[in-house]
Amino acid sequence: MRKLTAEFIGTFILVFGGCGSAVFSAAFPSVGIGLLGVSLAFGLTVLGCAYGFGHVSGCHLNPAVTVGLCTARRFAWKDAPGYVGAQLAGGIIAAGLLVVLLKGTPQGYDASVGGLAANGFGDHSPGHYGIGAAFLAELILTFIFLTVILGATAKKAVAGFAGIPIGLTLTLVHLIGIPITNLSVNPARSTGPALFVGGWAIEQLWLFWVAPIMGAVLAGALGAWLHEDDAVKAA
Repeated sequence: MRKLTAEFIGTFILVFGGCGSAVFSAAFPSVGIGLLGVSLAFGLTVLGCAYGFGHVSGCHLNPAVTVGLCTARRFAWKDAPGYVGAQLAGGIIAAGLLVVLLKGTPQGYDASVGGLAANGFGDHSPGHYGIGAAFLAELILTFIFLTVILGATAKKAVAGFAGIPIGLTLTLVHLIGIPITNLSVNPARSTGPALFVGGWAIEQLWLFWVAPIMGAVLAGALGAWLHEDDAVKAA
């Protein structure tokens, strides 16, 4: 239960901090933090959570990370459903509380209009990128993110510093991917806002599950070969 609680809280912080930085920045463009600021918010949130919760649950905070670690034989498949459930709960509650805060402004807030930093393609992509570009970007960027995670947490990696390259890599992939899809690489991060935005966000949500999971599986398969000494006998 401690591990699931850590995953819930960590994912809550990630979505609340990352998506919150995006929506509040958009609501007040005169003091907005821009692409770099939002990218750093996601990266720094993961960096903090890695040191805050890594020793408890491994700090996955992301169904794609959990699947990638299972594929790399670093985590037991039997434990994956509980982790994914905790991550989804954290992402959904974080998104809901962001809506509550945003509605506190005098003009109110409609998530279906404001978007709540939901991920999308086509007309709902910041740069109006199509479905093909969105799918490929999410797959490649998740692959990059997971590959760094697996390398940074390998037994032969420098101990105690994994959170730094992981957080910086998440910042990097956001700098690339925000103009394309608002960047997901995390189905829990996508699901939370999508449930409150509804409509198009729900219709397009499948891509932000399928592409990141595919990228994670590819990274996990590569990681199992590159770091074969790290594989554990996990069912």
